[in-house]
Amino acid sequence: MDWKSTKVLVTGGASFIGSHLVDALLEREAQVRVVDDLSAGKIENIKGHVDNNRIEFIKADLREPGIAREAVKGMRIVFHLAADHGGRGYVDLHQAGPASNLFFDGLIFYEARRAKVEKVIFASSGCVYPNFLQKDANKEIYLTEDKVSPPYDADNMYGWAKLMAELTLKAYHKEYGIKAASCRYFTVYGPRGVENHAVIAMIAKAFLKMDPYEVWGDGTQIRNWTYVEDIVKGTILAAEKIDDGTAVNLGTMERIKVIDAVREVLRYTGHNPKIVFRPDMPVGPINRVADNSLAKKILGWEPAVKFMDGLHKTTDWYFSTKNKEEVRSALQAKLTER
Repeated sequence: MDWKSTKVLVTGGASFIGSHLVDALLEREAQVRVVDDLSAGKIENIKGHVDNNRIEFIKADLREPGIAREAVKGMRIVFHLAADHGGRGYVDLHQAGPASNLFFDGLIFYEARRAKVEKVIFASSGCVYPNFLQKDANKEIYLTEDKVSPPYDADNMYGWAKLMAELTLKAYHKEYGIKAASCRYFTVYGPRGVENHAVIAMIAKAFLKMDPYEVWGDGTQIRNWTYVEDIVKGTILAAEKIDDGTAVNLGTMERIKVIDAVREVLRYTGHNPKIVFRPDMPVGPINRVADNSLAKKILGWEPAVKFMDGLHKTTDWYFSTKNKEEVRSALQAKLTER
């Protein structure tokens, strides 16, 4: 696909991932419109582009009457990243907010079809995978896309909404012919990340020199944190190469224990606190790691950034840009809120 002058809408384009996607699309000379209500995104993430008139920015809630219809008007491609979401604390403790995504996603897809948008690329999640497959930390589990099948057992309302959106897009392609792709993101981290997600929370606690240093769960939970630049590259490739609504995993196959990530953050930052485990706090699935072989096959994609390298880059960014008093005043709320 030649992105030059292609009219593209990025919903949630001021967010952590969305703003990196906007950067990449501008590098490809696309004409980008961003709609974001800034409830989770930050105008600072795209301020340079706004100030230089490189993008069209609309501050609005896409769920409000008429906003989605206006947002998709004239667009060729829609990247739908906007959602009511947060980190593990939010996903486990809040169900009503993420439930609104059922309506939200359906509205965007409906208006995109009505406006004759050529393709919709949806930011899905590893949360669509069945919980019952992810309970044993002692098994070497890699989640393949075909594991999302009956009996469905998604991760809280957030996961169910993502699953329903995937199924809706496949139906839209089959019945209406609209081109579509779903990208299942696995635990994304990197610069511009927010403290309600695990890696940034780990770094924030070290930045504040917390002692004792709390770790949710017993530390044996396994993740495959994926660097944001790799996620963006995979998302654009999905837009270029998938038309039929296929869902594809975008995640590394590195199996990282939470406690090992914590220890590297502490080593790298020179902080040596007492570690206290909190099994009473939300921990999510015990063993969630993507199999990315389908992405390699159909997109030619695989992650380029190893976790430890990305962790160091992210830590350097955080320590060089954050204010301790601002972080301290907001951290506890962010761990369980948006």
